[in-house]
Amino acid sequence: MTTSTTTSTAAPDPGAPDPKALGSLRQDSRTIGLVGLAHGSSHFFHLLLPPLFPWLIADFGFSYSELSVLVSAFFIVSGVGQALAGFVVDRFGARPIMFAALSSFAVAGVIAGTANSYAQLMLAAIFAGLGNAPFHPVDFTILNKRLSPQRLGHGFSVHGLSGNLGWAAAPVFMAGITSATGSWRMACLCGAALAAIILAIMVINRDALDDRVSLPGAAPAKAAAAAAAGKQEHPMAFLKLPSVWLCFSFFFWTTCAMSAIQSFSSPALQQLYGLPASITAYVVTGYMLFGAAGMVLGGFLVGRVERLEKVISACLLFSGVLLALVGTGWLPGYVALGVAALAGIGTGLAGPSRDMLVKRAAPPGATGRVYGTVYSGLDLGFCLAAPVFGYMLDHHMNAGVFFGAAVGMVLSVVSAGFVGAGVAARKQKEKAAVVPA
Repeated sequence: MTTSTTTSTAAPDPGAPDPKALGSLRQDSRTIGLVGLAHGSSHFFHLLLPPLFPWLIADFGFSYSELSVLVSAFFIVSGVGQALAGFVVDRFGARPIMFAALSSFAVAGVIAGTANSYAQLMLAAIFAGLGNAPFHPVDFTILNKRLSPQRLGHGFSVHGLSGNLGWAAAPVFMAGITSATGSWRMACLCGAALAAIILAIMVINRDALDDRVSLPGAAPAKAAAAAAAGKQEHPMAFLKLPSVWLCFSFFFWTTCAMSAIQSFSSPALQQLYGLPASITAYVVTGYMLFGAAGMVLGGFLVGRVERLEKVISACLLFSGVLLALVGTGWLPGYVALGVAALAGIGTGLAGPSRDMLVKRAAPPGATGRVYGTVYSGLDLGFCLAAPVFGYMLDHHMNAGVFFGAAVGMVLSVVSAGFVGAGVAARKQKEKAAVVPA
């Protein structure tokens, strides 16, 4: 059960917000910006070590296979931790967990910057995974409790956009500092300093991140009152809900598709269309930029559409068709690269609707637990999809990268459809329950 309280029962706190200001454009914008910055840092630390692999190989003689285990360790720790973090967030609140996560990123950067062995690099990856683990339950708990309903979709949009920007910034930051200073260790220490600066910004503005205080009449406050008056459910009761596991499968399949594009689309395009690596490398950047633009537009759709699964389905099917078209090998080379990048706009448009659909599917009082569980599907998708698509490339099944990504999109649409149908059925029951006899 969540520990959040209404403003009338909360103890005085110098870091607490003025309840009268909650829901204002100024307060909502401040909260959205802070959560977006924190979320961007979590995606940044996904790529703390991978951009440095060439330098780590030169200094230590590691192979790519050995270094790829560091990435797997990150996502295993993050995935398991994310499912557990939801319970911790519901018990202790989102804000202190955010502070702990950012501190873990700073520790990861320091360990990496002073590492002299593979074991120390593994420890850095583990600390980075621990830091990444709680961010989805933390972020969505804060956004759901503090934002006014009319700006919640924009909050989800900025949240997704900031993640894309964090992914885009990390290689430039880490490789750029390494090239400029001649030291990958300096790049890691600068990454630690960046995490410390972001932590300081969050602490200074902690009143805008306080999830103990909800909007007057908001769902969390109503849920707390209802729970206090009725029988308390078991903390694991939400796991019996089919909608939770359907949301989990939705994130798993979309991440499998994302993994194909992020890690393998560039070499697949080289082999399929004979394009140089210097050109195909831009497909991921283009995909992310189109995705970012789609997220901005998607924030406006959330508040205007009742059946969100229809938006998600249309957008992801559009992306899937484009990726499958690239996989046919029928297109001119540079057109294929552009079409693959354009597919990002569909996933971006679907992003805010996806996050809102999870909110609607979550039972009252279990926001952190539900988000932690369903978003761990992201980490599992990254862990399991990479070896599958890597196998395809090793065996010259280059088209399979794009067809596989398209199949992932289609399967995620099926999951979203079932979730949306369940939410709609629950709403019909709730409406019927309030109709006077």
